[in-house]
Amino acid sequence: MTEVIRTRREGGILEVTLDRPKANAIDLATSRVMGETFKAFRDDPALRVAIVQTAGDKFFSAGWDLKAAASGDAVDGDYGVGGFAGLQELRDLNKPVIAAVNGMAVGGGFELALSCDLIYTSAHSTFALPEIRAGTLADAATVKLPKRIPYHVAMDLLFTGRWMEAQEAHRWGLVNEILPDNGRLMERVWEIARLLESGPPLVFAAIKEVAREAEAMTFQDAMNRITKRKFRTVDELYDSEDNMEGFRAFAEKRDPVWKGK
Repeated sequence: MTEVIRTRREGGILEVTLDRPKANAIDLATSRVMGETFKAFRDDPALRVAIVQTAGDKFFSAGWDLKAAASGDAVDGDYGVGGFAGLQELRDLNKPVIAAVNGMAVGGGFELALSCDLIYTSAHSTFALPEIRAGTLADAATVKLPKRIPYHVAMDLLFTGRWMEAQEAHRWGLVNEILPDNGRLMERVWEIARLLESGPPLVFAAIKEVAREAEAMTFQDAMNRITKRKFRTVDELYDSEDNMEGFRAFAEKRDPVWKGK
């Protein structure tokens, strides 16, 4: 029997694959497993970056499993430590996460991609939020999407539930890059993951915390918190060995060696 969630670890990179035929839909049990997987990634200091992909080339993910809901899974049930799909509400995940979208990202599948820091997609992929047609709310997307793309475009997608092709998603800056097929997609995603793996983990952590928390602050308040080291990750960065390593490496004309401490 195929495991619903498969992981592969290479150095500091964790590849997480959702494999739940036919549409990679996510029920409560799957969401809880995903949450534990991403929590373990968050808490393992040896892991630097995660890749999220799904099996097959038709569906990235159809999102919430309506068949499971019809069988008793409550829409407000226990999604686990990270909320829906394990990433949506996982606290303090201050490491880069890359989505490799190959196929249709629908509803909660679209929201899973939005929970990642970078989105790479194959050329045939499409995105949609069809919740409006079922008379319900695409809750996480309603919060996140107007902050990622122009307001009127986000409202169009939320109000109509229409499909958005990969090319349009790229035009609005919703995805980082379009690749011709899944083979080239995963090649490119691993290339980016290895680049990030070699980067300074404490700086990445500070970037993620500041970007996340500053959304609800004025520019001046955010800057004051940075300069006064009121962000935990910023304080850890400035007290770390890594803080001086970049300067030393530059002066010594060598590549920096980041310890993450």
